[in-house]
Amino acid sequence: MKIEPKMPIKVRKASILLAMSGGVDSSVAACLLKEQGFDCHGATMKLFDRKMDCRTSEKTCCSLSDIEDARSVAYRLNIPFYVFNFVDDFEKHVIKRFIETYQQGMTPNPCIDCNRYIKFERFFRRSQELDFDCMATGHYARIERDNGSGRYLLYKAIDTEKDQSYVLYAMTQRQLAQTVFPLGGYRKKEIREIALQNGLTTAAKKESQDICFVSDGDYAAFIERHSDRITQCGDFVNKNGHVLGQHRGLIRYTIGQRKGLGIAHPIPYYVCSLEPNSNTVVLGNEADLYSQSLEAVDVNLIATDRIEKPIQVAAKIRYRQKEEPAIVKQIEENRIRVTFDKPQRAITPGQAVVLYDGDLVIGGAVVTTI
Repeated sequence: MKIEPKMPIKVRKASILLAMSGGVDSSVAACLLKEQGFDCHGATMKLFDRKMDCRTSEKTCCSLSDIEDARSVAYRLNIPFYVFNFVDDFEKHVIKRFIETYQQGMTPNPCIDCNRYIKFERFFRRSQELDFDCMATGHYARIERDNGSGRYLLYKAIDTEKDQSYVLYAMTQRQLAQTVFPLGGYRKKEIREIALQNGLTTAAKKESQDICFVSDGDYAAFIERHSDRITQCGDFVNKNGHVLGQHRGLIRYTIGQRKGLGIAHPIPYYVCSLEPNSNTVVLGNEADLYSQSLEAVDVNLIATDRIEKPIQVAAKIRYRQKEEPAIVKQIEENRIRVTFDKPQRAITPGQAVVLYDGDLVIGGAVVTTI
């Protein structure tokens, strides 16, 4: 099957190292890259070892069966295939961060950390060590070079339902310059069709949905198994400090949570904030969840070096949430303030706020206060 490219090709006949997860997206990415004339090699990252009790399921990625699926696709396409052992890096930069962030009363996004520190740091560095011209992944996003400024820009994918630009906001100019996203110009339906037409074993494979190292969804139990810190119970309080009951540890709660509180009340309570210094969980009604501004740190800007003056943007505070109109101001070198046109529900410290101008990713940061 002849495949017409739907992405800007930076370098023809270049050597490229593709991160293959064992899913349909990276499998088709390999197919596309080979068809477009790249000297394509595939590689899967081994992220767990025997001492981890990560429970694999068909809803997760990065399992041993995923490695074999990726190997099978590489064999069918006749491209070289490698397995890189990044177990220590993953534990340090993803799992440890995940645990510590929850213990600090925040809610992390480990997929962003995995992209930032594993795919586009450790894997990217390995591609350079092996003298590849570029690396590639199966992400749904687009990279284009702006001829006027010389900057590499990150855009949403054509398929807005599958767009993954939110989890890629931390990419640097160097990484963007040497990365290819083959799927950015395709829709998911087309990717499935290409996989079927090329006889790829992953064509009907289900999407990964859960955090790969917490496949049963019980974050608190995972943290307790992998931390030396004993989870401390504490008080549920209202916004006036009145004690309403006892909580089972901060790691079991997140902003906006309603279920599992164990408190009977005529009007439902929601988690409004987590206070690690006093080990309290502040509860309130749904109206108390709404905030109009936030501050965020660990800023990474893609479209510009600095936000010189307040600008109008569309800001996104969760992966599955649409962007909302806002004004962003850079108040320090590594801190921004985002003020929304309308109050937003359950802004959550630890999550990322990503800034857009249409399809263009301006940059992003980690929410710290609301």
